[in-house]
Amino acid sequence: MTIPSEEPAWKQRAVERSIKTAKLRAAQRVQRFLDAAQAIIIEKGSTDFTVQEVVDRSRQSLRSFYLQFDGKHELLLALFEDALSRSADQIRAATSGPDEPIERLKVAIQLLFESSRPDPTAKRPLFTDFAPRLLVSHPSEVKIAHAPLLALLTELMEEASAAGQLRADINPKRMAAMTMQTVMFNAAQSSGQESEDPAAHPISADELWDFCAHGFAAR
Repeated sequence: MTIPSEEPAWKQRAVERSIKTAKLRAAQRVQRFLDAAQAIIIEKGSTDFTVQEVVDRSRQSLRSFYLQFDGKHELLLALFEDALSRSADQIRAATSGPDEPIERLKVAIQLLFESSRPDPTAKRPLFTDFAPRLLVSHPSEVKIAHAPLLALLTELMEEASAAGQLRADINPKRMAAMTMQTVMFNAAQSSGQESEDPAAHPISADELWDFCAHGFAAR
């Protein structure tokens, strides 16, 4: 029985180089589709566009689009995931200042709250239109999209816990998940409208932090 010899090193290098080049070109095509879709969303102020509009704006082919995405839903999901990932990066950068872990956690929670609040002057249909529908129809995809934010909050919770700045009986990851949901839900419900009823006044970032950090039971 003849044992096939290994491919020559030069051939392996050539194949690896070819694969690397193909991946780079695919990534560039994907980015052009994302940029085109984002531009259209900004112009229209909504996610009401067609795949053909994105293809025309990107100056690529319809075939190329469907090689990268299953359809419009997957394209919007990619934009949503990218936006949340960039948000997590921005929050992480902001937490590099404070020395104390609990202060870094406070910065992250307050910044997440402020960045998640609806802004009437900003057109963010991915969050105001697409995300609520996605939460109902594809909750598992929402969970995946929020993974970078959850990972960051978990990391900060673990650092604060290791420093003895959290209760000893909590699970940092579970606490991070509950905190993220609390922060983003309250931010989404914040209308910014004043009222005679004190309970109807918009929740502030300081109030949100106080609730997350201390709850409501007497200490």
